[in-house]
Amino acid sequence: MSPLTNSSGTNGSALVQMGLTSVLCAVVGPIDCARRSDELTDRAVLEVNVRTAPFAPSSGDRRTTNPTTDRRIIEQSSLIQNALEASLMLHLFPKTRIILDLTVLADDGGRLCAAINAATCALVDAGLPMKDLVCSCSAGLVTGTGSTVDGLEDIELMDLNQNEISTYSNEASAVYMPVATMPQRGTVVLAQCESRLNSVDVFEKVLNAAMEGCQMIFNVMEACIREKTGKLLAAKMGNATVKVNFI
Repeated sequence: MSPLTNSSGTNGSALVQMGLTSVLCAVVGPIDCARRSDELTDRAVLEVNVRTAPFAPSSGDRRTTNPTTDRRIIEQSSLIQNALEASLMLHLFPKTRIILDLTVLADDGGRLCAAINAATCALVDAGLPMKDLVCSCSAGLVTGTGSTVDGLEDIELMDLNQNEISTYSNEASAVYMPVATMPQRGTVVLAQCESRLNSVDVFEKVLNAAMEGCQMIFNVMEACIREKTGKLLAAKMGNATVKVNFI
């Protein structure tokens, strides 16, 4: 947490790495809205901006994507906004706006999940009140090689990378679903599935695997926050050591 200093104009920041996927998030706000017409009288406005670095895709495609016209980026920005609005106490900051700037530094699958986790850590670093941490993890269901009564055994996968997504995407029975939850409340705030589901049991199996992954991410996130808080308390008590590197 806090990879960016406050002198850069940010109130909080976080760098999250999930496998080979890396996302940097910076939080600015609450600040005044640029126009009075953008203000909401009962709550703050959450603005999410997602950008992808030219060197981010694992496929080697270095074409620059426009965040204002790219359909996938616009969709993911909206999903991130909806997931975080379920936890943020925006009603405490009426007539203001909170800006989230997300930059995908490396994309090896799971970009949406890594972005939500980075945004959550950055919001905590900025000191903004939240009902619960929003943790995100993807899950999938593929056909394995084991034998069952019906034939092949279904295997649940968590935190799929780009190779796994592209490998199993051609299978008719394959399922891929990013999920975001508030683990302490047991609430699902995001569940996006573009695959065809054969039954409700398949959906429940994938959802349970994703929620288990979200709980694991919550444990890591909680440990990181406690470590950062411990360092701040040590500095307040005068027990911290400041290291200055001169070049």
